[in-house]
Amino acid sequence: MTDAIRYEKGQDNIVVLTIDMPGQSANTMNAVYREAMGQTVARLEAEKDSIAGVIITSAKKTFFAGGDLNELIKVTKADAKPFYDMILNIKGQLRRLETLGKPVVAAINGAALGGGWEICLACHHRIALDNSSVQLGLPEVTLGLLPGGGGVVRMVRLLGLEKALPYLAEGKKVRPDAALKAGLIHDIAATPEEMLAKARAWIAANPAAVQPWDAKGYKIPGGTPSTPAVAQMLAIAPSVLRDKTKGCFPAPEKIMCAAVEGAQVDFDTAQIIEARYFTELTTGQVAKNMIGTFWFQLNEINAGSSRPQGIPQYVTKKVGVLGAGMMGAGIAYVSAAAGIEVVLKDVSIEAAEKGKSYSAKLLDKKVSRGHMTADKRDAFLARIKPTASDADLEGCDLIIEAVFEDRALKAKVNAAAEAAALPDAVIASNTSTLPITGLATAVQKQDKFIGLHFFSPVDKMPLVEIIKGAKTSDETLARGFDYVLQIKKTPIVVEDSRGFFTSRVFGTFTNEGIAMLGEGVSAAMIEAEARKAGMPVGPLAISDEVSMSLMDHIRQQTVADLAAEGKQIPQHPAFAVIDLMLKEYKRPGKAAGGGFYDYPEGGKKHLWPELKARFEKADAQISQEDVRDRILFIQAIETVRCVEEGVLKSVADANIGSIFGIGFAAWTGGALQFINQYGIKDFVARAQYLAEQYGERFLPPALLLEKAAKGEGF
Repeated sequence: MTDAIRYEKGQDNIVVLTIDMPGQSANTMNAVYREAMGQTVARLEAEKDSIAGVIITSAKKTFFAGGDLNELIKVTKADAKPFYDMILNIKGQLRRLETLGKPVVAAINGAALGGGWEICLACHHRIALDNSSVQLGLPEVTLGLLPGGGGVVRMVRLLGLEKALPYLAEGKKVRPDAALKAGLIHDIAATPEEMLAKARAWIAANPAAVQPWDAKGYKIPGGTPSTPAVAQMLAIAPSVLRDKTKGCFPAPEKIMCAAVEGAQVDFDTAQIIEARYFTELTTGQVAKNMIGTFWFQLNEINAGSSRPQGIPQYVTKKVGVLGAGMMGAGIAYVSAAAGIEVVLKDVSIEAAEKGKSYSAKLLDKKVSRGHMTADKRDAFLARIKPTASDADLEGCDLIIEAVFEDRALKAKVNAAAEAAALPDAVIASNTSTLPITGLATAVQKQDKFIGLHFFSPVDKMPLVEIIKGAKTSDETLARGFDYVLQIKKTPIVVEDSRGFFTSRVFGTFTNEGIAMLGEGVSAAMIEAEARKAGMPVGPLAISDEVSMSLMDHIRQQTVADLAAEGKQIPQHPAFAVIDLMLKEYKRPGKAAGGGFYDYPEGGKKHLWPELKARFEKADAQISQEDVRDRILFIQAIETVRCVEEGVLKSVADANIGSIFGIGFAAWTGGALQFINQYGIKDFVARAQYLAEQYGERFLPPALLLEKAAKGEGF
């Protein structure tokens, strides 16, 4: 027998199958698994008469991780037929297991996600270890795939269409207690020993167990698609889904197709439908983009590929946060959540207390939803000390300055904090645009100065951009990197320059949208096409959120800085529109009550009706494709410039940073992967067309032309 699945039959004639893939930290559905499962099922069938039942468990920390992504990312359209046959083989093995005629129990000792949960679904009874590290669910959709091992078919038959769809189309994951309530599992156990004892007892009590969908008279919970209530839901479901995906993400749409079509036919036909859709998604480009970035590149970053090597890991113990506004309050929250002591300083104790109350609000919500105990909340809040005094920064090994984007103010608070903190404390600025090397001149130890650029709202946004100044030491960079992982965020490392990477590229997105409005393109079309391109929000709406007065402030600061170096800021067609909105129409953005949008009290925001009369021109409309491409191409081109100038050091930092930091279209796998998947030569040709039509800013940078000439991607 194989080592990958241990087969042990006890005195009670119960076979315990322990999945333990050799040379892997987690079990996956690779070729070794497929062969081992094939042999195991054949042996169970051969020895069936002497078996009382089967328990499936795992020797790893997790139960089973799912499909082998190294394999899935390589499947091309040419491999579709052998891949489809292989999927039917995996499904066939699990089907033989659940129709063996003997009770089969899943003893779920760790996370069972994707293919792991599909194995559990093929068991008659499911018991999970009651541990918060155990997660159950089908997250395939987040990588552009669907559950292809019977997950769609069985979830629909277990829960009914309406209740199954959130797990399938949104990739919803649950802990054991919630899974028990939802009817996904049947029991929980405190220890692995108790779990196995419960499994044996259940087998003894249920010798003739069958799956609900194999029992006589079975009906899908809630009804089939032709049941009036379900039909009513399905009439609106596709349009609701389309509104969410904007047609950019094929996986949720195919999941809905597989679920609804599979609910109208018998079990085996439903399996074939699922396999066909799974093959279509796996061989498609979007899944390749998403697996490459959200799995391989994200893991590469979190494993420390951008961190200086050979420096011992550092655990931050006490953080001083300067400025208790939105950003400072958010940084205090995520630091305290990681168990770090926080000193939250502002000009007055009232302002500092107000910053702390931000954490209290977020935690009260958790307590009211039963996600946290009142004691835990109080202990969390006790870690944040509000103050107006620099003396309280004593003992801090990290200072993060999060005050207004003003060089003189930042210099003043950083110098004072450095004097009060530990002698080897790292001083970080949460600036989004001001070069770090210049800000570092305000402190004594410039090698200890670094940029840590958070994104708003800090508690939700997963990224932190780490900026290395000219004098920042490798040790300081490593400490910044370790802190970002400690607070469970994703770190990308960039070299110092104006606007760094994310603010620079984000600026091209908002400016392009504003420039199109200035040319006379319809505002509604600009916003709609940006969302259809895959951006979460249109450029005009996001400009209102950021506020045009802040954009103008940053531009004026840049003009002054460049003038000091004897340089000029390159003019952009968006500037004239921003000046009009600020000076003539007095509409700086959302916080001031209105910008490109109106914000009626208690009503939904809508585009400012005057935009039509003041900007739109009937003869200036351009194609939808041009609007979409201008928005995606300008960001991708600016990202290439960042690589060319050495601001970005890795493709992973570029792709992850563009999606997590700027909201670049996730279906593309990131700004550089967008170029790869478009085809580098085709991208250059399209960029040259856009440059002829809309301005030199679309001209492909030298690095791009070089790569196109060699036919190599990023």
